[in-house]
Amino acid sequence: MTPSTLFTIGHSTHSLSTFLGLLRQHQITAVADVRSIPVSRFTPQFNRNTVKRSLYDASIKYVFLGKELGARTNDAACYVDGRVQYRRLARTPQFTNGIERLLKGARTERIAIMCTEQEPLDCHRTILIAKVLAEHEVAIDHIHGDGHIESHTWAMRRLMANFGLDQDDILFTPPERLEQALRRQESRIAYINEDFAPMGH
Repeated sequence: MTPSTLFTIGHSTHSLSTFLGLLRQHQITAVADVRSIPVSRFTPQFNRNTVKRSLYDASIKYVFLGKELGARTNDAACYVDGRVQYRRLARTPQFTNGIERLLKGARTERIAIMCTEQEPLDCHRTILIAKVLAEHEVAIDHIHGDGHIESHTWAMRRLMANFGLDQDDILFTPPERLEQALRRQESRIAYINEDFAPMGH
């Protein structure tokens, strides 16, 4: 049984009431928090325990999947020159387990995958997690800050356009151009851990 649509959302600097309004607008029944570090000095309303309590009060379930699906892994094998490599991260048992939990949960809940950035293309929830979910032939919709929905297909077209890769090309197929765009965006946003960088880097 294929799960229904999965959603993504960035909490950004929204007030809790605005954030809850976005979830209600799209009938979200559960939030999967994929932040590696679920605390923020600037938006304390989205610290893990605070947002969990607020969601609970709004009858929305909360699950923390930052250990499984966060972008800041402690696995040294996932880094090259100190920068996390999404393809390596996606192959780890922990990540695979997190994806399976999302797929299972989406059979009975309308799940929004939550991270920090408002713009979906600037976040690993889109460039990494949604990419893997799309490979499972799951429909993904990104909830923007103004409430409008962008399908993952359209988000990927926008990403390709950002890098001038949206035009037909005799050398590269559309999937190859999409892969190029994803890799370029990953190199812009992927987490860097100096502990895993070479000496003198």
